[in-house]
Amino acid sequence: MSGLSRTIAVFGAGSWGTALAIQIARAGLAVTLWGRNPEHIQQMQQQGCNPFYLPDLPFPPSLQLSADLEATVKQAETLLLVIPSHGFRDFLQSIKKLVTPEQHIVWASKGLEEGTGLFLHQIIAEELPQCSSTAVVSGPTFAREVAQDLPTAVTVAASSKALAREVAAFLHHGHFRAYSSNDIIGVELGGALKNVLAIAAGITDGLGFGANTRAALITRGLAELMRLGSVLGAQKETLMGLSGLGDLVLTCTDNQSRNRQMGLRLAQGMSVEQAREEIGQAVEGVKTAREGWRLSQQHQVDMPIVEQVYRVIYEEKSPKVAVQDLLSRQARDE
Repeated sequence: MSGLSRTIAVFGAGSWGTALAIQIARAGLAVTLWGRNPEHIQQMQQQGCNPFYLPDLPFPPSLQLSADLEATVKQAETLLLVIPSHGFRDFLQSIKKLVTPEQHIVWASKGLEEGTGLFLHQIIAEELPQCSSTAVVSGPTFAREVAQDLPTAVTVAASSKALAREVAAFLHHGHFRAYSSNDIIGVELGGALKNVLAIAAGITDGLGFGANTRAALITRGLAELMRLGSVLGAQKETLMGLSGLGDLVLTCTDNQSRNRQMGLRLAQGMSVEQAREEIGQAVEGVKTAREGWRLSQQHQVDMPIVEQVYRVIYEEKSPKVAVQDLLSRQARDE
């Protein structure tokens, strides 16, 4: 395939998958949104919107809907995966016999694989070895604002400059800006670990520590991200860009963030399960906290904020004690 891919399928009919499908349809491209639940797809077809996540935002007329996995995979030149990280490998296994080497695999999911700590591009390499054209989309985005066509910017990192520019081109429309990169690891790392740091920001805000604390946490969290990124081969410019610092600031400071909401509820004394039930959607930072902590241990990188979030979630450490332990750390050079 050469030139701009004109047939795109988005897999995952949650809020983010729906918002991206709307954005691509607005650009005038042929796009199908696939969801695993036929009843939900039928309701979306009848109502002309996603009543579960974005009920007041109508679909563009050109947006197609499908619950037929095989047909949707086979008709698409570009597959855009918006599947939660905990179900990512299972989904790839369900399509691996359907995907051809000519198809482009793009993902807008964030997180690390539970139990292995693998990045999503590593899972794709294992499960879809026939596919060499791969790209990731990440940045400071809330689905509702993208669906509303409010100004938004993301990074697209790909296995080749040509593919990065192609994916950026089909997203870059209206008020949505897409910038290309070759740093897949940096883009994925920022998108995954910012969720853990947002839980920490929610905890400190929930405990009433104020704006000074939030600013310090974001800054020191970025330092942790960059230390790990340096070991893993990420580019500093990526981590200081949209998919690193940009996404970190957004997720730590706005209550639309599910990860920040998790932290706020943990600070109130809720359990992880109680908080997750109230939030009602996947909270990627919960599982990423454990894998991020494992990565820091594996590579011997000092990541005290990630460590304390891990201990709050998995060792039932008091959020207040966790913050106190951070504050009592020995002074050091910045």
